[in-house]
Amino acid sequence: MARNIKIMGIINVTWDSYFPESRCPDAASAVERAGKLVSQGADILDIGGCSTRPGAKSVDEKTEWERLYPAITAIRKEFPSVPLSIDTFRSGIVVKTYDCIGKHIVNDISAGTADPEMLGTAGRLGLTYVAMHMRGTPETMAGQCDYGDVTEDIAAYFRELLPKIEAAGIKECIVDPGFGFAKTIDQNYSLLHGIDRIKEATGKQVLVGISRKSMIYRLFGISPEEALPATQALHLEALIRGADILRVHDVAEAVQCRTIYGKLYGR
Repeated sequence: MARNIKIMGIINVTWDSYFPESRCPDAASAVERAGKLVSQGADILDIGGCSTRPGAKSVDEKTEWERLYPAITAIRKEFPSVPLSIDTFRSGIVVKTYDCIGKHIVNDISAGTADPEMLGTAGRLGLTYVAMHMRGTPETMAGQCDYGDVTEDIAAYFRELLPKIEAAGIKECIVDPGFGFAKTIDQNYSLLHGIDRIKEATGKQVLVGISRKSMIYRLFGISPEEALPATQALHLEALIRGADILRVHDVAEAVQCRTIYGKLYGR
């Protein structure tokens, strides 16, 4: 039986995300990008209004919502059947989004640590929740990369976190190892090789977000714009290791990678 691998396309309603092509400064450009990603085969659209790249300073909730509201309402109107994911660590944004468009996926880089109301809110509203591993904040995480076995440490983190998520009433949880968040380049590659261990330890679907990240472009001394070929090589390894969702800037290429994986491994 073929695995149900999903491709999640990135839409950043921001001005400072690290890959310029994903930036959509207004609703019209967000809808245009959404149309492109859907036509290329995106299964989910992930929309963010606050950049979380390393070193990024957070905007306040008011600003985040002012960016998101026009984009998500326009995208929902244009693509009513496409699942939407909201990339936020604020429960207030989750509530506003729910009131605006109803059910959606919550993609939380902080796994509930940035907002004590987040887990309970997602549980109360019956939302699918993506919990990502991160230490510190995007501003401070670069100095918090001290691990023993990075894969085992993150597996242990999720084993401790998942009972809290379940106790909050969240029925469907997806785990994200957090590539690029408080990990060195070498730790990122070790973690990629250990996705199957994360999956076995948690019993959950695993989301992998490595698209055009610094673990690629710093390794080769190139820019994010030049990192597409290596991104696809790592996407294939992620699928081999058991990834269930690829969060990507480049949907068409990720869909091709998924197809090749199916041809090679028959699943």
